Amino acid sequence: MPADEAEPPAGRVALVTGGNRGIGLACAHALAAAGHRVAVTSRSGEVDGFTTVRCDQTVAAEVDAAVNEVEERLGPVGILVANAGTTRDGLAMTMKDDDFESVVNANLVGTFRVVRRCLKGMVRARAGRIVLVGSVVGLAGSGGQVNYAASKAGLVGLARSLAREVGSRSITANVVAPGFIETDMTAELPEARRADVLAQIPLGRFAAADEVAAAVAFLASDAAAYITGTVLNVDGGLGMGH
Repeated sequence: MPADEAEPPAGRVALVTGGNRGIGLACAHALAAAGHRVAVTSRSGEVDGFTTVRCDQTVAAEVDAAVNEVEERLGPVGILVANAGTTRDGLAMTMKDDDFESVVNANLVGTFRVVRRCLKGMVRARAGRIVLVGSVVGLAGSGGQVNYAASKAGLVGLARSLAREVGSRSITANVVAPGFIETDMTAELPEARRADVLAQIPLGRFAAADEVAAAVAFLASDAAAYITGTVLNVDGGLGMGH
């Protein structure tokens, strides 16, 4: 480890936004297994096994209050996994302003709010890992999801700008871009639609949430200390070339 590198992230406090289910919950478990003290944000109650704080990241005051609570209960955040987000699908020609603005506010502006608040402790510690959960849709686009795609594409610019701003403090900022994940929702797709989607994925299957979480845990580890400003696709090859 270089002489000016701060202590490795093992045992750090990790905050996972939207950590109550799906990819977020899988990330929380992966980080806990790596020895980190994990807190999650949720808008729907306690998450078994983890320090849980309520947070709607579209409200700046709630973000500040949530991170303050994590710091009081566990200590300064050394790893941030920004996973919380939402969708409001629709065609661009008929999409209402509120449907576009609310998704960008939740997914991009809200993520910025959490990052900004967590950076204070990371800069003081001269160490930190920031992993933003993007999407293959933010790279390749998706009909009916102009708002979601724009918000996820924005995370790439956010991470790369952060990488340049705070890299000298041994803080890394990266994006993990999942593709289709095996969930209850994808399991309920009509068979023809499911087959059409799978035909576009070179590996021929959807990902498990744990596979995305493994990539996130790697980027949060000391093994990834020299990786910053990158986008790591976990999509079975769906988005390659973007």
